[in-house]
This record gives sequence, C-alpha cells and structure tokens, in this order.
Amino acid sequence: MSRSDRAAARNVAVLRARALRRTPSLPEGLLWQVLRTRPGDLKFRFQHPFERCTVDFYCPAARMVVEVDGDSHTMGSNPQRDAARDRWLATKGLHVLRFDAADVLRDVESVLRAILLAARR
Repeated sequence: MSRSDRAAARNVAVLRARALRRTPSLPEGLLWQVLRTRPGDLKFRFQHPFERCTVDFYCPAARMVVEVDGDSHTMGSNPQRDAARDRWLATKGLHVLRFDAADVLRDVESVLRAILLAARR
C-alpha cells in the first residue's frame, strides 16, 4: 500500500470515528460520561480509530480496548467477526474487554470497577 493510500485510509477511519462520536448509543454515552472524567488517572479515548477498525474506548496507558456490545453482536456471524477483531487487536498488543450494553445500563459503576481492575493488571 502506497503512502498516499495509507493516508487516505487513515482519513476515512478518522472521519468514521468522528461520525460515531456524534451518535453514540445510550450505553456508550453513559459509559463515556464516566470514563471522560479520567477515573484512576487513566485517559480514555472515545471511538478511537485503529488501522482497520474503530474501537468504542481506548486507554493508551493500559493498552486496553473497551467494547460495549448491543444485541446485534450476538446475531449471525457477528460473534465470529468480534472474535477475529479481538485476535487482531491482541496482535497489536492490546487487551480487549467486552461488556454487554444491558450491563452498562443496569450498573455502570460495576462496569467501571471491572475496567479499572483490568487496567491495573
């Protein structure tokens, strides 16, 4: 891939991430309101683009990705796609945490505790 092709792909990824930030799901928005306060002195990025995907949340200091999965993640080939994406992110040295959207809505503080515990490992 040429340098200009990489730059074009990067621009597409950034534009997609920006669009996703403007229209978060309710659970993503709720979790972002908590993570944006830098709990545990950790900085999180919302809808962060990586080479071929955009992750819901990324903590650079912990090399950790946090994904909020709605109902669509259990349908069709989505579980296999998510597993393949998690494996690819692991090859980049990233740890992936997945939370069900219903759990975020039901008890965002418990989700936050799990995230902070994983970040300390």
